[in-house]
Amino acid sequence: MQEEVTQKTVTFCVRTTKMTADILKKILAVYLRHQKQKQMEKKAQKNQPKQGKITVKELAKQNAGMVNIEITNRNIKSFERYARKYGINYALKKDKSKDPPVYLVFFKGRDQDALNAAFREFSQKQIQRANKPSIHKRLSAYRSIVASKSKDKVKNRHQEVSR
Repeated sequence: MQEEVTQKTVTFCVRTTKMTADILKKILAVYLRHQKQKQMEKKAQKNQPKQGKITVKELAKQNAGMVNIEITNRNIKSFERYARKYGINYALKKDKSKDPPVYLVFFKGRDQDALNAAFREFSQKQIQRANKPSIHKRLSAYRSIVASKSKDKVKNRHQEVSR
C-alpha cells in the first residue's frame, strides 16, 4: 500500500510563457479543490440508500412497510428490468417450500403505484409479444410465396418458347 502512494504521480499541463511559483501555487490549489470535491461526492453516494435489488434486511431498515408478491422463475429478469426503470427498491427471496420454487418479491409499501405502473407496462409488452407471429412462421410464409411466384414465371417462360 505504501508503495502505491509513494509511486503515484500527477501530471499538470499548463500553457504559460514563464513558470513562476505563483502559477504553480494556483495549479496546486485547483488540484486540491478538485480532489476534495471528489471525496465529498463519494461520501454523498455512500449516505444515499441503495437503489434497485437489495437484501431483505436493508429493505426492512428503510422503515417504509414491506409488501410482497409472488413471481415465477421465468419472470424474474423481466421484472428486474422494469423495477430498475421505475426506481423500485426490491428484495428477492426464494420460497423453496413449494414444489416449483416461487420467488417472493418484497418492496416498500409506498412503491405500490410505481409497481402497478411497471406491471402494467410489462403485461402490455407480453401481450404484444404473444400477438406478434414468430419469425420462423413469417419466414416460412414468405418462402412459400416466393416459391409459388418463381414456379409461375418458369411456366410462363416454357409456354412462350413452345409457340
